[in-house]
Amino acid sequence: LSHKDIDITNKEAVAQKLSSIEFDLLLHLAAYTNVDGAEKDRSQTHLINVEGTSNIFHALEHTDKKIIYISTDFVFDGEHPPFDEETEPNPLGYYAQTKYDGEVVLQDTAMIVRISNPYGNVTSAKPDLIMRLKQLLENGTELKMSSDSTITPTYIDDIAYALKHLVNNFSNEIFHIVGPKWYSPYEVGKLVAKTFELDENLIKETTFAEYNKGKAERPKHSEIISKKNTFQKMHDLEFGLAEIKKRVSK
Repeated sequence: LSHKDIDITNKEAVAQKLSSIEFDLLLHLAAYTNVDGAEKDRSQTHLINVEGTSNIFHALEHTDKKIIYISTDFVFDGEHPPFDEETEPNPLGYYAQTKYDGEVVLQDTAMIVRISNPYGNVTSAKPDLIMRLKQLLENGTELKMSSDSTITPTYIDDIAYALKHLVNNFSNEIFHIVGPKWYSPYEVGKLVAKTFELDENLIKETTFAEYNKGKAERPKHSEIISKKNTFQKMHDLEFGLAEIKKRVSK
């Protein structure tokens, strides 16, 4: 279901729609995800990420229908990494806080799946980090990227296969479905340039503090691991970029 089919901020509409269709499990992907925008538009962010999630919960509360809630690595503060499923969240910005509040709404009934920096959708109208970097480099844009922070890029095909397994093996637990390696954004930029044979000299080093000046607070070291994913092999960025290159060159 897309936003056109259902407005999760409308409690009555959610209850009506979800009672009118047949399904066993709802994969809850809807969210306000603009990290900087969330600081400026707190009411809308809360309305979608917390109240919308609560509306879904209440619509299904007295049914046997299951919910998988997609959450984020941003629920962690980036201090003392790595972060696994048992690490206590400590969200920094407002976006992160509302995603964690959504987890709290559902924690007793849903499966919570945290993902980190998903990439690999080459056809999306909203380009992910990798496709955005590729486009900017193709346009000859100089990019300043942090070399003293870390992220965990995750190939979306791996996420999809992991979710397929989890749908068929539902439990009221938290899972991290994340890539196997951490990279600085600077390293990511260099790898993208190298893979697509673009100018690596366009990637310039900066610090995390300098890059994020004036932006919403973010975790500096988003090094996410899973203690529970024994069912899906996760591929590193080098593999994922090679696969993307095959797709875009067809």
